[in-house]
Amino acid sequence: MAADLAAYLREERLPDGYRAFVDAALAPLAARIAGAMRPGWPFPKATFPATPFPGTSLVVGVTGPQGSGKSAAAGALALLLREGGLRVAILSIDDLYLTRAQRQKLAADVHPLFATRGVPGTHDAELGLALIESLGRAGETAVPRFDKAIDDRRDRAAWDVVAGPVDVILFEGWCVGARPQDEAALAAPINALERDRDRDGAWRRCANAALAGPYRALFARIGFQVLLLAPSFEAVLGWRLEQEHRLRERGGPAAGQSDAEIAVFVQHYERLTRWIAAEMPARADAVVRLGLQRQVVGLTGV
Repeated sequence: MAADLAAYLREERLPDGYRAFVDAALAPLAARIAGAMRPGWPFPKATFPATPFPGTSLVVGVTGPQGSGKSAAAGALALLLREGGLRVAILSIDDLYLTRAQRQKLAADVHPLFATRGVPGTHDAELGLALIESLGRAGETAVPRFDKAIDDRRDRAAWDVVAGPVDVILFEGWCVGARPQDEAALAAPINALERDRDRDGAWRRCANAALAGPYRALFARIGFQVLLLAPSFEAVLGWRLEQEHRLRERGGPAAGQSDAEIAVFVQHYERLTRWIAAEMPARADAVVRLGLQRQVVGLTGV
């Protein structure tokens, strides 16, 4: 696996120091999941939370705020699990985004802020459920891929084809497994975006209703929940700015968004990011607490 991991680090442009993250967090998580799939190796199956849908793939939710490294973590975790002989598929909630045309219609019919992808209500939850069902069966599943450069779903010919059934589905995303807030919590705006562009709260209430509705059935398929926990929301903003700076370094000044644009962009996610950080740790099966440099400062549940 060392060679595979080294190749993965190069392909994803991850620093050599990422191996420390693998050793501290991902290797124990892989052992925990593998032990669930293979009783007695190295954990008895009885110690693992039962999948809510016996006889299907184990869905592992990998949740973390923007810039926390959840996509990289899912890729490395998949390598570790495959080394153990498990068949693994990765599904990103980003790849469930509604098409650009669908979001534009949602923006026109419901609220203009839904033109920006990301919040609950901008994904196809039914598609996610269908993909999870299909990946758990024999045969091929075409997994959609979203192209952020064009802000739209790629043509079907560019989708990944996965041979099933798979043992584990790593379902990663910033709001994977999120639960709705109480109605009272939605009354006051949490930032300038909500104050100025969602004055009546219609946008945030609609996103919250989506969590209570279509997303609830999708997230119910999660059998094991992993949370990458940031030290603060301010750290999340810093991480997101770092991502955009690297993008501009590779693609030139015209690539990506300015710092001011990113500061506004992340406000779309602030409410739910803060809510997940407050609510999910108590119920997640494993929590990886991150420091400002995304290093592991704590690990529970493994």
